[in-house]
Amino acid sequence: MEKAEIMDESGIARAVTRIAHEIIEKNKGVQGIVLMGIQRRGVPLAKRIAEKISEIEGIDAPVGILDITFYRDDLSMLSEHPVINGTQIDFDINDKRIILIDDVIFTGRTVRAAIEAIMDIGRPKMIQLAVLIDRGHRELPIRPDFVGKNVPTSKNEVVHVKLLEIDKENSVTIGDMTKGITH
Repeated sequence: MEKAEIMDESGIARAVTRIAHEIIEKNKGVQGIVLMGIQRRGVPLAKRIAEKISEIEGIDAPVGILDITFYRDDLSMLSEHPVINGTQIDFDINDKRIILIDDVIFTGRTVRAAIEAIMDIGRPKMIQLAVLIDRGHRELPIRPDFVGKNVPTSKNEVVHVKLLEIDKENSVTIGDMTKGITH
């Protein structure tokens, strides 16, 4: 059951624009930056942020796709046959500033898995984290560098991020745990 809409299409667009500006500002430009979207909804967000960066700076930041399925610490609890979406990185990540991008940060375990996956691929200069929604309840000492919106939640609530590229609509809502994905 949906409780409340947190962001609509224009709110998501504003958050993406702000995150793009903050990435440029914090890194004093986009030289040596690569964006890495965490499967699934981090991927379209990474592409949207890359488009904004290109509009602002006139430089195309490379975008990679990171599948962290086999790095998850709860893999055995997920499914006997987990869905693999695939990693696609068509560039060298060594000595680059990687901006990891995901839709929601909750416990921090997804980010930990993503960092492990990246370190198996190469040795970046730095890893920064951008998320559309920070809902709190961290179990690991991980904090995003760039946040679209902080949304305090109870552990009984779930944040639903829907993106046009995957879900045919753009919205962020809070619902209860009885339905949907538990972010």
